[in-house]
Amino acid sequence: MNKLKLRLQLEQFFMEDIGERDVTSELIFSENEKGKIVYIAKESGVFCGTEVIRTGFALLDEEVQIEMNVKDGDRIEKGQTIAVVQGTVWTLLKGERVTLNLIQRMSGIATQTAEALSLISHSTTRICDTRKTTPGLRMLEKYAVRVGGGFNHRFGLYDAVMIKDNHISFAGSIMNAVNNVRASLGHMVKVEVETETKEQVIEAIEAKADVIMFDNRTPAEIKEWIKLVPEGIVTEASGGIAMNNLADYGDTGVDYISLGFLTHSVQSLDISVKVTVN
Repeated sequence: MNKLKLRLQLEQFFMEDIGERDVTSELIFSENEKGKIVYIAKESGVFCGTEVIRTGFALLDEEVQIEMNVKDGDRIEKGQTIAVVQGTVWTLLKGERVTLNLIQRMSGIATQTAEALSLISHSTTRICDTRKTTPGLRMLEKYAVRVGGGFNHRFGLYDAVMIKDNHISFAGSIMNAVNNVRASLGHMVKVEVETETKEQVIEAIEAKADVIMFDNRTPAEIKEWIKLVPEGIVTEASGGIAMNNLADYGDTGVDYISLGFLTHSVQSLDISVKVTVN
C-alpha cells in the first residue's frame, strides 16, 4: 500500500468528519484528559487495516500509543481484541469513527475474498477484483483483496488495455481494435479482450491478445472454448459469478476469475470500539 497516498486520504477523511473542531468532545472534556479505546471483533473474519489505525492516529497526535494485537491477514474471532489506542480523549474521539469505518469495510472485503478462495481451493484458478470499487477507496479496497489472498486486476483505465464490447463496436472488430492499440502501445502494457461468443474468442486469438476474458458465459461454454486458447494467453472468467456457482467456474480451467462483488456489495465486518477514561 502506498503510505504517502494513505496519509493524504486520511487527512481528507478526517477533515470531512472533524471540520473546524469536534465540538461535543471539546465541550465535555479538557484538552489534556487521557483515555483508552479498544477495538474488538464482534464477528469472526479476516482482519485488514493495521496501517489505517497507525497512520490515522499518528496524524492526529504523534504522541498517541498504539498496540496492535493482530496483523493484516490474521483470522480474528468474535470477542477478540484487535488494537488498543491510548492518548487524549480529544484525539481518540476524533479518530475512532473514521478508522473504524475503514477497517470494517477492508476486513469485510478480506473476509469475503478468503471465503471465495476456499470455494475453489481444489483448483489453480486465482481470484481477482475489478474496477467496481468505492470512489476514493480503490487503493484500500484492492489492498484488502490482496490481504484476503486474492489478486488485483487493473487499477484503472491507465495501467492495462481492456477491449470491451463497446470498444469493439466502435472499432468494427476485435482485430481492428487490437491492431490500433498495438500500433502505439509500449511493450510493458498487456492487452485484454472481452469475448462473448466462440467466434470472438477465435478472433482474439488471431489478434494475439495477451488475455482473453469469457464474459457472462456458462461454465460449460468456458470449458469448451478454453480448449481453443493456446498456451501463453491468460484466460479470465467474469460476469454472472456468485458464491453459489463459483466452484463450477473454478472447474473450467481459467487462470483468473474476476469478482465485482468482492468490493461493490461487500458486508463490512462488525468491529466495535470500547472507550475507557483514565
